[in-house]
Amino acid sequence: MPKLTIDEREVIVDDGATILDAAKKLGLEIPTMCFLEGYEPATSCMVCVVKIDGSDSLVPACATIAQDGMRVWSDSEEVHQARKAALELLLSDHVGDCMGPCQVACPAHMNIPLMIRQIAAGQLRDAVATIKKDIALPAVLGRICPKPCERVCRRAVFDEAVSICLLKQYVADVDLQSTDPYLPDCKSRRNKCVAIVGAGPTGLAAAYYLQQEGYDCTVVDEHEEPGGMLRHAVSEQELPKDVLDKEISLIKKLGVTFQGSTRVGTALSMEKLRRDFDAVFVAVGELKPGDAESIGLQAGPDGIAIDAKTYEASLPGVFAGGDAVRKRRLAVRAVADGREAAAAISQYLSGQAVTGPVKPFNTRIGKLREGEIERFMACVSEAQRVTPSQKDGGFTEAQARQEAARCLHCDCRKAESCKLRQYAQEYGARPSRYKGESACGGFVQCVQHPDVIYEPGKCIDCGLCIKIAAEAGEELGLTFIGRGFDVRVAVPFDRSMADALRHTANQCVAACPTGALALKDTTWAANSS
Repeated sequence: MPKLTIDEREVIVDDGATILDAAKKLGLEIPTMCFLEGYEPATSCMVCVVKIDGSDSLVPACATIAQDGMRVWSDSEEVHQARKAALELLLSDHVGDCMGPCQVACPAHMNIPLMIRQIAAGQLRDAVATIKKDIALPAVLGRICPKPCERVCRRAVFDEAVSICLLKQYVADVDLQSTDPYLPDCKSRRNKCVAIVGAGPTGLAAAYYLQQEGYDCTVVDEHEEPGGMLRHAVSEQELPKDVLDKEISLIKKLGVTFQGSTRVGTALSMEKLRRDFDAVFVAVGELKPGDAESIGLQAGPDGIAIDAKTYEASLPGVFAGGDAVRKRRLAVRAVADGREAAAAISQYLSGQAVTGPVKPFNTRIGKLREGEIERFMACVSEAQRVTPSQKDGGFTEAQARQEAARCLHCDCRKAESCKLRQYAQEYGARPSRYKGESACGGFVQCVQHPDVIYEPGKCIDCGLCIKIAAEAGEELGLTFIGRGFDVRVAVPFDRSMADALRHTANQCVAACPTGALALKDTTWAANSS
């Protein structure tokens, strides 16, 4: 039984065990993509490489047998750089969006595609939870947002964009009108408090998310009622005040305290706020020249000077966001600032390094080529954009589900479980470093199988599906076709995926390390047809 060390930790393994086995015994995670327990290692992805003392080259941990006396390094800079390069090579011909263009364009990066699927399936409680994970005031923004998400909707290439904002408004309105509106769970109180200066969209959003993290929030505003520009700069026709009041009341129900008719700098000083609270967030809206200095903060070109990633201002423990730091005057951007600043403030209060919100890894198809929009349309409704019929300009339930069925599902079907995305995020891989032409010839979607969609552009040629089908005795199965860089997984004899995976479709989907093989949205399809 060989004894070896990995990252200076000693371990004894059975004869024939691999370095990967030894690492698992130590509780060390070595990334793998083309490896599956019970099958011969393919050693094609090379993201599991490690360094062995005395060897000039790195070796794959999944296939290298552990030897007595080995000294292995799995966490060195050399190993990290090699894994990063391997991931970037896998990404070089990747054809797919991790996040849909609509989600990328949304300043709050709300998971719009998921919301739409939940609406189509009639899962409105889930839909409002999805929305409020990123947008604290969805009924408000559903009415006044300038819709940057719809401007990039791929459906517009075929006919018209999906009515994203009206769908968001529909979900939020149904929730507000219910007897039990959605309230997120809040963590246990942390005995730390935050002063939020300004009760506009930025301050309201920050309070909403900080309160969920267990911090007691007091929102101070010079006006008697909260709402800021939403109350004082938007017409009743565009945004009925009762809608705003209902959304603010839900924020109050989380435990947020409001202190109106109080102007910081006169009735209340920044020094006192810093003494009485553990952190201060300034979200006072657009400032006039000299206002930043009057409350004790350094001024920047467009307001208060901040670190763009962390929202930290010039005084320790003081943060700022919204129109107080930029001249965009978009409510959706203001709400996004509040959520992002809340993440940074939470890091500060919990003693973590203040780095701001994590930017999720994303790959993008980019501009579609001729014929590709028709491939996206293969699984969705070709119905025209729905015109809302209600007096307030909103959808009925039937209209909302009909409109939701028009979504192309541009986002990855396995975005949360894709190993390529997970490791690319972890190792800081750049998707465009070695960008080349995809062997599959652009965006392709094979939809003949009743349960599974296959996208060759996301395949990394690990061969796991081929092995699973063969071992299970699939009559046709899958195989590699082509040579060199053009090799790809396909069905033999130009037959369909339905013929290839009669019995092992679910196994192959579960084993696929990317979104190349994914389950269809059968519940969505059934409910939106």
